[in-house]
Amino acid sequence: MKFEYLIFIIFLGFQITSAQSFKVKWVNDGDTIILTNKKKIRYIGINTPEVDHGNIKSEPFAHVAKKANVNMVMKSFINLKYDFEKKDRYGRILAYVFLKDGNFVNAELIKKGLAHCLTIKPNIKYKELFLRLQRTAMDKKIGIWRDFKNIKNRYIGNKNSFRFHKATCKNGNKTSLRNIINFSSRFESFYEGYAPCKKCNP
Repeated sequence: MKFEYLIFIIFLGFQITSAQSFKVKWVNDGDTIILTNKKKIRYIGINTPEVDHGNIKSEPFAHVAKKANVNMVMKSFINLKYDFEKKDRYGRILAYVFLKDGNFVNAELIKKGLAHCLTIKPNIKYKELFLRLQRTAMDKKIGIWRDFKNIKNRYIGNKNSFRFHKATCKNGNKTSLRNIINFSSRFESFYEGYAPCKKCNP
């Protein structure tokens, strides 16, 4: 796995050498940055713990993830790669972020256990890579997986949205039969690459 990832990074390094570079002005959190041209970038395929804002408290490891992101990209020149959809509903640019040396920032955050997979179709170019890195981090119990609360219960997964829900969640129960997959624990849900529903917060 480590060798495969190294080869992948070297290959990407060759791919992005001629790409346009952008400089990072600010880091909002673990998965969102602002460029010097004022464009806001949201990392594709991952989700880091939320930092405190307003009356909402920080989630565990939120500031650790933000610091890791700062250390990698702050004031640095980066290259961006896109998928099918370039913007989200908030107007943020969706991108895979690479450092000049070829290091893949999105992947590094998952590798360090500071993010989990957040698969949103049609932007799934690196879905399999992210899941492999997440499983390794989960097995090693690093970062957010170190004190992970593995509640054993029935959870409803949606094969189309890659979200999982509590069995009592209205959104989960609206899932069509062909898209339903059942999980027996939170750990299993994440291990299969599903992200928690925002409504029921399983």
